[in-house]
Amino acid sequence: MANGGRAGVIIVGGGVIGSSVAYHLLAGGYRDRVLVVERDPTYRKSSTRLAFGGVRQQYCAEVNVRMAQMSVAFYERFDDLMSVEGRPAAGRFRQRGYLFLADGASTGRLTDRLRRMRSAGAVAEALTPEEIRRLVPELNLSDVALGIFGPKDGYGDPPAILGAFRAKAASLGAEFLADELVAVERDGRVRGVACRTTGRIATETLVCAAGAFSARVGELAGAPIPVTPVRQQLVRASLPRPWSYEFPVVIDPSGVHWRSAEANTIVIAKTEAGEPPGERFDADADSFERDLKPVLARRLPEFEGLEQIAVWSGLYEMSPDHNGLVGPHPELPGLHLACGFSGHGLMMAPATGRLVAESLLGVSPTIDVAPLSPGRFAAGRPIHDDAMI
Repeated sequence: MANGGRAGVIIVGGGVIGSSVAYHLLAGGYRDRVLVVERDPTYRKSSTRLAFGGVRQQYCAEVNVRMAQMSVAFYERFDDLMSVEGRPAAGRFRQRGYLFLADGASTGRLTDRLRRMRSAGAVAEALTPEEIRRLVPELNLSDVALGIFGPKDGYGDPPAILGAFRAKAASLGAEFLADELVAVERDGRVRGVACRTTGRIATETLVCAAGAFSARVGELAGAPIPVTPVRQQLVRASLPRPWSYEFPVVIDPSGVHWRSAEANTIVIAKTEAGEPPGERFDADADSFERDLKPVLARRLPEFEGLEQIAVWSGLYEMSPDHNGLVGPHPELPGLHLACGFSGHGLMMAPATGRLVAESLLGVSPTIDVAPLSPGRFAAGRPIHDDAMI
């Protein structure tokens, strides 16, 4: 079998989180070899490339708020930070905000959520229907009692963000290996990995940033990683006329949400609570007309003229409490987790990369991520944060 030598750190998963870890390690002064193993360099099934693209700091758990705020601040400077040879990136992060609409049935819950979000440090405000109309004049608000708005939140271009993170990490010296992990060598701690083509690569530090496929890494390492893949479907639709402004991310009380996209289009999604787990990439081409468009047209009557352009599916990487797994694995020294963000990986990627890098570099963490410790479930300390979509 071939031999790939050794690496100081091997990162499994070259998506936005894995690339962010690599970037932050090298930007933070790490001088050993950083190797990122990605089995699909086309990223055809990458959760990052297929993502909705939202970035918000409206959470109830303090650790989520602080990580999201760190990420928002990073995305505000993203194009300059990710410049390579003087060429800025094109992440297109726009702070149009996140707007949650509350009807009579959800007003109490969202009002209580706002109180808890503010207590955790989130920047958010309650809006009257009149104030909502200043943001989105065309909305039907006959059943809406209030809105919860995060003015610093927004969205970007997921494939461009991924490409920029990867290019910047590579420019600093990260190596991206197109190969598949097939074994993890251990003798009480991580000692190396084997890849299908490259063969054995020695290392004592392995970072799992494999997203929805993280459980496979855990199986190879003999150290369970509680991540389950769940399909999330998205639709791109063309607007019925040229729109004069970009929408915020608007979340209808039904759970249907949308944002502006390029070429006078919007991207639409709805998380289905009953979606069965599994690596499913098939998309229901009829869901737009059947399930989404009626809700959208009730909320904004002109949306009756929306026309579907594309429908696709990606994978959420669901953890048991729908929050990320960040830090050393409790059962295997040398294995570190950066996964399980349950649909919030892109928005948390800058902070996750920095915090994992700080841990590996042995410097004081900017944020205490102990609440996201992978050992919290065995210790009976799951996180409850109901500010999820």
